[in-house]
Parts: sequence; C-alpha cells; structure tokens
Amino acid sequence: MFHALATTCTDLLVGTAGTKRSGPAWRQVYRALAHSDARNACRNVATMAKFPQAVQDFANMFVLMQAKRHEADYDPEARAVKSEVVSNIRLVEAVIADFEAAGVRDRRAFAVWVLFRERRA
Repeated sequence: MFHALATTCTDLLVGTAGTKRSGPAWRQVYRALAHSDARNACRNVATMAKFPQAVQDFANMFVLMQAKRHEADYDPEARAVKSEVVSNIRLVEAVIADFEAAGVRDRRAFAVWVLFRERRA
C-alpha cells in the first residue's frame, strides 16, 4: 500500500511515465513520503471525513496494514496464517483498485495531505 500511495503522489504531482516529467523530481517526491507522517495523516479523523469513501477506506487500510507489517517485521513471536494473509492481500488489492478509481482531484488532495505538513498562520 505504501508503494501504491507513493506512486499516486508522484504521478499526480509530477506526472506519469508518459509525460514530460523530470525523473529526479519524480524520485524526490516518491522518496518524500514518510511512513509515520502518512500514517498520522490517515488517522486524522476530521480531515479524512472530507474525502470520499474510497479514499477513507484506503487510509484506514493503510494504517491497519502498516501495523500488521510492523508486527511481522519487529515481533519475533508473530506468526502469520496463510489464509489470513491471502485474505488481506485480496482486501488490499480491492481497496487500492477503488482508491485508484476515485476522482483525480480527491486523490491529488490526499497526496498533498499525506506529503506535506499543515501549517497554521
């Protein structure tokens, strides 16, 4: 999910492979997405409520899957059940497909939300 989000951010802000985009700019935006900042943005209930359901579902699944990845990576006693993993993969694929079908305007706003810190005057 992280890489799907990073690709969305870069493609919507810099351009896709078929456009006259800057390779270095694309890589810079791709690498700018921070795991913890993205998770915190996705957890912001007030802001996330302004997005359509497909974006909200993506954000919720992003947080959930990041927690599962952390458990798998950092808990030496964590065990995975194959049927659960397969089910999670299917769920994630469906959520990503719905997210990618959401309007460009909403996905671009979400990309900005997860990449940049909000500054108040």
